[in-house]
Amino acid sequence: MRRKTRQIHVGNVAIGGDAPIAVQSMTTTYTRDVESTVAQIYRLEEVGCEIIRVAVPEMEDALVLGEIKKRIHIPLVADVHYNPELALEAIRQGIDKVRINPGNLLNGRKSLEQIVVAAKERGVAMRIGVNSGSIDALDKRAQMQRIQVRLRDDGVLERTDPAEARRKEREHLAERMVTKALEYISWCEELDYHEIAVSLKSSAVLTAVEAYRRFAQRSDYPLHLGITEAGTLVTGAVKSSVGLGLLLADGIGDTIRVSLSAEPEEEVPVAFEILRSLELRNRGVTFVSCPSCGRVEIDVISVANEVEKRLAKVQTPLHVAVMGCVVNGPGESRDADVGLAGGKGKGVIFRKGEVIKTVPEDQFLDAVLKEVASLLPPHEARVVYPEGGIKDVAGTHRTRDEGMNLPILPRA
Repeated sequence: MRRKTRQIHVGNVAIGGDAPIAVQSMTTTYTRDVESTVAQIYRLEEVGCEIIRVAVPEMEDALVLGEIKKRIHIPLVADVHYNPELALEAIRQGIDKVRINPGNLLNGRKSLEQIVVAAKERGVAMRIGVNSGSIDALDKRAQMQRIQVRLRDDGVLERTDPAEARRKEREHLAERMVTKALEYISWCEELDYHEIAVSLKSSAVLTAVEAYRRFAQRSDYPLHLGITEAGTLVTGAVKSSVGLGLLLADGIGDTIRVSLSAEPEEEVPVAFEILRSLELRNRGVTFVSCPSCGRVEIDVISVANEVEKRLAKVQTPLHVAVMGCVVNGPGESRDADVGLAGGKGKGVIFRKGEVIKTVPEDQFLDAVLKEVASLLPPHEARVVYPEGGIKDVAGTHRTRDEGMNLPILPRA
């Protein structure tokens, strides 16, 4: 059961309460470059991003936020560190939310109170972000626990259990993060300001999970989930899926961002796939494909990748399957809205559980996408299946008798 939280609003997007878990991302452009920033936000909108954050490191960036806000279609969040004047200008520019870490603001609480007064006056929400990487800067007296080694009287070298030491260290850090977040919230509440979401991010998955769980037991403010600095596309997707999945499965989390060292357009599909896998959102394509094996006599890997790529911008809920052989292929394809069950150089196309036709392998892409397009609203159908059909061929011919038409590379 999902944790009950108070609800706030970021522009026209509700966060917390019974609202759907919203998906966020962050631009990688220089915010002052309005054209590049808006163009990237448009690309993010196309793949389903619901809230977008931009970095505001200098006043030149803050002063263009109003222009960016006028040209986009999703709520705009200003990410501000150190200089409170940047946050105040961002609020004057008409942003929907400001993200700050009160611990690194110049003049600390005094600056936070100025930002809160301005945000309250204009109906702007705030995310209080406490990251494990910056927590030591907030509490210089705190020290991480270390594994210790000692020589006993009987001459035996004894050391603490590394796993237990790491667990205690993790709990200690998570508790400090939560304590800081609650302290900052109390400063806002004293000014009767409650439009707050909280994040407690770490690049260490278990530290983030521990911090979020502790906070969820002690406060009903909505939570922005994320594993910060998670890594490149594969590494970051795995770490985010594990960390966010653990929390979301426990009912914790009201909005998420998957942080990847990749184009931000790559983050949004990963986020929605996490939510779909846990049946928390029903938006976009649920895609099923087999990993291939020696039974398969079509190039299912290439076909599956090409189909998935061409369906990336579809927001209508659909279940699509691309399968390679008779073991699981017919069953999975029959359960899908549109399915391909491969055979030897050919495949059966299913639609809503019924066999539609059998096509040769050079028509797989056209046949699957044509059936998908028939189930979509016109604006999405045109993107998936343009007028004139699909002329491209996905995959390489392969059969057990002939092998695959791939070059054999010499051993190194």
